[in-house]
Amino acid sequence: MTSTPSTTPDTGRDRGTLHHRAAGPSTAPPLLLGPSLGTSTALWDAVAPELSVTHRVVRWDLPGHGGSPADLIGPGATVGDLAGLVLALADSLGIHRFAYAGVSLGGAVGLHLAVHHPERVESLAVVCSSAHFGGSARWEERAALVRREGLAALADSAPSRWFTPGFTAPRLVADHRAADPAAYAACCDALAAFDIRDGLSSITAPTVLLAGREDPATPPAHLREIADAVPGASLTEIPGASHLAPCERPEAVLAALRTHFSGAPKSGMAVRRQVLGDAHVDRAQERQSGFTAPFQDLISRYAWGEVWTDDTLTRRERSLITMTALVAQGQYEELALHIRAARRNGLSHDEIGAVLLQTAVYCGVPAANSAFAVAQRVLAEDDTGR
Repeated sequence: MTSTPSTTPDTGRDRGTLHHRAAGPSTAPPLLLGPSLGTSTALWDAVAPELSVTHRVVRWDLPGHGGSPADLIGPGATVGDLAGLVLALADSLGIHRFAYAGVSLGGAVGLHLAVHHPERVESLAVVCSSAHFGGSARWEERAALVRREGLAALADSAPSRWFTPGFTAPRLVADHRAADPAAYAACCDALAAFDIRDGLSSITAPTVLLAGREDPATPPAHLREIADAVPGASLTEIPGASHLAPCERPEAVLAALRTHFSGAPKSGMAVRRQVLGDAHVDRAQERQSGFTAPFQDLISRYAWGEVWTDDTLTRRERSLITMTALVAQGQYEELALHIRAARRNGLSHDEIGAVLLQTAVYCGVPAANSAFAVAQRVLAEDDTGR
């Protein structure tokens, strides 16, 4: 039985705490997701629900954005100040050590945490971000503009800064327009002062960098600079993505984050060949067509790459279970295949016979009778080398 993810759609409205949304099993490993300047937790809407299957996902809003109070920071704020608010949020939720992924300013927060609070960061993903944001001048100018004129003009131009031509996300643009100007300007102050390049080599958390190939704000070269400096880090470029890749290319971002935070699935095809034999798999591959290819991919990735590679049960035990299930379902052609697989997995003739005898009691005598006939034929063929 699988756990049913729990969701807390709207929490953290305490005046001294960042607003956040939490989803996923409360006992699952925690994963914090940080936003880009001008956005809200909605930035992760297409990614967070899938990540919450395996993690306790906590999305948070910047001060003055989404549901977070604006007065959590003020003029002259730093990324360190924002990181402190994230740690306070984690503490309030009883989270000590966590995985972290952040976009742009949210990614800068992740880098700060990994450098200055390594005991808190289990693993790190930095998305469309930088170890520095091109110097202080443009951010100081933007802060002054927002303090003077508000956010309307910047919100109007947000799609061209955030997305490739022809793509937009009205919800995020609306969030940009609704952000508190003073808090937004304070976040600009934080970006202006941020430069963590000297600390990158000290990062010990496993780190992945995701770059939008079409991102003008933090182009791939910025992420490559981090990847080159952080020991063991890897870089993935996402085609067709600009600055807000989790919104524009959620499938690619999700695939990269799943692999980083949960581990890459093992080679399903290799296990399939080990259990079923090269001859069977080669025949299946030869018969594959454009129509059947998606199904072949599904069973290689899911049945063989995830279920059969789980070492909770041995392959012998999986063969015992599989033969029983096939007898119960009357799947005798498939049973023949898995009797051969059981022999490869180390089961003797007597052990296979004992399984089929057990099925006579629990699946019925006629089903076991047919199963014994299949097994007798298969084992005789194997013994004679045919």
